[in-house]
Amino acid sequence: MNASRKTKAPNGRLDTFERAPFNHGGMAHDVYRKGCGPAVLVLTELPGISPQVLGFADRLVALGCSAIVPDLFGVAGRDAATEHALSRVPYQLRSLSAVCISREFSVFASGRTSPIVRWLRSLAACEHERCGGPGVGVVGMCFTGGFALAMAADPRVLVPVLSQPALPMRRNLEAKHSIDCDPDAFASVAQRCKREGLRVLGLRFKDDPFVPAERFALLRERLGDGFIAIELEQSAGHPDGMLPHRHSVLTGDLIDEPGEPTREALGQVLELLRSKLLPSSQAPVPEPAS
Repeated sequence: MNASRKTKAPNGRLDTFERAPFNHGGMAHDVYRKGCGPAVLVLTELPGISPQVLGFADRLVALGCSAIVPDLFGVAGRDAATEHALSRVPYQLRSLSAVCISREFSVFASGRTSPIVRWLRSLAACEHERCGGPGVGVVGMCFTGGFALAMAADPRVLVPVLSQPALPMRRNLEAKHSIDCDPDAFASVAQRCKREGLRVLGLRFKDDPFVPAERFALLRERLGDGFIAIELEQSAGHPDGMLPHRHSVLTGDLIDEPGEPTREALGQVLELLRSKLLPSSQAPVPEPAS
């Protein structure tokens, strides 16, 4: 198949989700919800909730879960991937600038949990009570990838997924061999891996400058067999991504066709969520529509 015709990740529609504000600890953000069943928080990548992030959320709904998508930054529903660079790049820079100066996020600090994680933990607790089930899942992407790790200190989080965790953003060796999770939370997750069999799933493209190999090496060191790493070759990503290198495993750089490595990685994410959150279900993971 011609490279330019490879199937991209599906788009979802914001108007198919219900929106409501959520307030905790002086922080307030809108939250988009859809589906029935155990809650899975989908933490969007920069620059904001895109149609492809919503398309991933739709797959969770098809699995039998409730997709919970907090609106943390950017313009919800905006499809920057289809815009000309003259409008897309300024939007991306505005979103990045906003989070860099926000007190809710720790962008450059090594070994520090962003304050927004307290808000997210409260949201997860409320959604668990509302949706039921054995616990919740959390899928963090890019800027929010490490949030899923920090949230897993809460025993309600049964499936933490770190898709291309990009913080801290500094490029020195200390930052590369670090992740945005404070030592106490990291230790709690490591103990859960040993005592409860918790599995932390991480995904990245090799040679992605935003997600250095040292970061996954740290996760292996600290979590041992509790860390499951999926590391894909750059050539496995979609050739028409927004960046000069492949980065977004589950959205923008996914090739949505059977047998493709990114599609297989998506299948592993969905299967882990199904096995931990829907243990009584014997149905196989639904095949993503091409």
